[in-house]
Amino acid sequence: MSKVTEKENIFVSAVIVSAGNSTRMGGINKQFLEIKGMPVVARTISVFEKSELIDEIVVVTRESDIEDIKSLANQYGFKKVTKVVKGGETRQLSVYNGVVAASHNADIIAIHDGARPLVSDRVIAKTVKAASKFGAAATGVKVKDTVKVVDYNDNIVDTPDRTYMRFIQTPQVFNKKMYLDAVNSVKNSKDFTDDCKLLEAYGKTVKFIDGDYENIKITTPEDVELAESYLKRRGE
Repeated sequence: MSKVTEKENIFVSAVIVSAGNSTRMGGINKQFLEIKGMPVVARTISVFEKSELIDEIVVVTRESDIEDIKSLANQYGFKKVTKVVKGGETRQLSVYNGVVAASHNADIIAIHDGARPLVSDRVIAKTVKAASKFGAAATGVKVKDTVKVVDYNDNIVDTPDRTYMRFIQTPQVFNKKMYLDAVNSVKNSKDFTDDCKLLEAYGKTVKFIDGDYENIKITTPEDVELAESYLKRRGE
């Protein structure tokens, strides 16, 4: 157990969401694409498996992929994977299915994209620790480029100050009860595409945690090449 877990006696469940349709991958299931010989979703799970903060892992996937995910868990010896459950029609319904499938002992829920295999243990630890203190936290990075707002004709109408802008990634980590209260209280909660936005709509403050630019989401074939280059640089 980690110092955070021992000190605060919290039980952390990771919900790995891998129920997407891979439309930008040309129909190829990105979860099973191999990065340096290891499927994307297996590489993602492995980071949470090794984290001392994580007590269990629930994987949410398409019904047709459930048995394949279970096979991967057995193949790689993932002991923390307690359940593999069917996703919903929307991202938020998929997340909800994972949260309600988590152990009743869970105090904290760490929601993570199955297609972000390069997340580091350091980022997981920082975000979980912040959520245990503040109730809600999400990792991300500062915006490097100038951002423009356009109208429906693609005319630039505004230039926000990027000083206060962030690209949000995952994990997004919340107190379990707070998350479920938000789902049950916020109108059209099932339609939210971002977990933080749901908590914001519920009136809760989400703490931003400075993350890692290498924590990319695999959405296109080019991302696979980029991920492999990052792993090579890490010496993996």
